[in-house]
This record gives sequence, structure tokens and C-alpha cells, in this order.
Amino acid sequence: MDALKNFLESAKNELTYFIDNISRDEIDRAVQIIEESRRNGGRLHITGIGKPSHVATYAASLISSTGTPAYYLHGTEAVHGSCGQLAEEDVVICISNSGNTAELKATAAAVRNYGCKIIAVTGNKDSWLAKFADCHIFAGVRHEGGPLNRAPRNSYLVETLVLQCISVVLQEHVNLTPAQYVKRHPGGTLGQLRENEK
Repeated sequence: MDALKNFLESAKNELTYFIDNISRDEIDRAVQIIEESRRNGGRLHITGIGKPSHVATYAASLISSTGTPAYYLHGTEAVHGSCGQLAEEDVVICISNSGNTAELKATAAAVRNYGCKIIAVTGNKDSWLAKFADCHIFAGVRHEGGPLNRAPRNSYLVETLVLQCISVVLQEHVNLTPAQYVKRHPGGTLGQLRENEK
């Protein structure tokens, strides 16, 4: 139980520290880029390699469900034809803890070549991706929380939190109504108006 106790304590400390120090300016800049793109007919895509790819699929689903259409861009297939889903004026959020992952560097270069803007979410402010992007949001942690301090645990939580922050601000700006939200969730409990929303 020591490993579990240590992880929970580490997660609590890292999330609290991150929340207390998150850059609202970075979040606002990212939202500005996304909204400017959308006004010009552009779309939002989200990508990552390995575990950040799972953050990307969740975030694309979350952001789409709350008023801003978003699409998952496969991190490696992008350079094998999937960049065809992109168009000029689009924005791609690239998620990478190190910011130096070779496959994502190739994807980011291809995305830029397509005329798209890039928002980087990394745990390394001095990384290649952070410097290459049009906007960078820091999502770093001091400790991952596991026995070897290697497997992505706390960094995964923080990356997810960053994308949730973006989703909240975007939803606020589109002023999504309960009826519009329900229309996007025709199945399940989320697809029903609550009594105070009727």
C-alpha cells in the first residue's frame, strides 16, 4: 500500500501545485487562436503520441460535445495520409510531455506545412515543440508518482486538466444552452433535460 499512498499524495501535490500556477494567459491565447480559426472556417484537431493520444481522443470528444467541433488527428498516420483531413486555417493541438518526441515532431512539421496553426501542450518549456508552436501551454509535473517515477501518471492528469480548461472557456464563449447540450447527447442520462432546465 505504500506505492498507492505515495501516488495519491504525489497526485494531490502535483495537481494542487499545477492548479495554483496554471497560466490563464496561455489558456486564453489558445482559445483566441481556436476561435479566430473557427470564424475563418477553420476546424480544431487534437493529436498526440502514445498515452497523450488518449488525452487527445478524450479532449476531441469533450470539446465537440460542449459546442466546438473537434477532431482527433492520429499522431503517426498524419504523415501517411491523414493530414488530408486538414485544411488551411485549421488549428492542431499537439500534446507531448517531453515536447521532443520524434513522431510528433514529424507530424507537427507536416501540419505547419499544411498552413495550420499549432498549439503545443508540453511539460518542457524549452522543447522543440514548445518553440515550434504558435502557442505553448505548460503542462509539466515534478514527479510522476509511480515507483520508478517514469510511467506517465501525473503528467497525464495535468495534460487532461489543460484540455478541460480549454473546453470550459470555449463552452463559456459559445454560451451552450441545456437544449443544445442535450441535442449533442441524444442517448443516455446526459440526453435528458433536468427539471430546472425545462
